[in-house]
Amino acid sequence: MATKKAQALSYKGRPLRRKDNIIYYGSMSDKYVIMLQITGTEKVDDLSVPTKVSVQLQLTDPELKSRDRIVKKTEKNGLYAAMDVATVWLERALSAG
Repeated sequence: MATKKAQALSYKGRPLRRKDNIIYYGSMSDKYVIMLQITGTEKVDDLSVPTKVSVQLQLTDPELKSRDRIVKKTEKNGLYAAMDVATVWLERALSAG
């Protein structure tokens, strides 16, 4: 039986990576990346659904301290609203240079 390589998850053409309650949106090879941290969840049937999500636009420069990398931040209710803001922020930041 042939094995298939797992296809990377992406949203609007940019990669998504998840580790526990943190989701990175964008490529680390770009100047900016979005970090989404799920800070609150609610049980719906058997699923844990995000209710509060912290959104941060960050520089990817490894020379900077983690607090100095943050360019913008906000908190949104739900993952959909957070991804909506994240997409706009990342597109604008990357197009500006």
